[in-house]
Amino acid sequence: MPFYSEKVMDHFSNPRNVGEIPDADGIGEVGNPVCGDMMTFYVKIKDNVLEDVKFKTFGCGAAIAVSSMVAEMAKGKTIEEAMKITNAMVAVELGGLPPNKMHCSNLGADALHKAIENYQQKSK
Repeated sequence: MPFYSEKVMDHFSNPRNVGEIPDADGIGEVGNPVCGDMMTFYVKIKDNVLEDVKFKTFGCGAAIAVSSMVAEMAKGKTIEEAMKITNAMVAVELGGLPPNKMHCSNLGADALHKAIENYQQKSK
């Protein structure tokens, strides 16, 4: 069993912002066929601010914790700020991830960015 920080365990046991937004402004989906993790992020954007962020993740504990943390970090941020959230920032916020789970943190930020890009394409 890899070692997980208390924060990872907390976000895994009590993930925040789980679910979908039926009338989402943007949806981003990423998957890693190697580990089987799938993440879908939903964003609600008003006046350039991420008013709501929800996710559905099918994957390991680290993937769920990462999704929860990314959603929490992005909520209330402007589009520009949210696009600057990096995988490394997520891992740091979570108090670190085991090396073999770092790929999970990539998925979280990528799914968020894809949801925002989806919104930007739709609103053009």
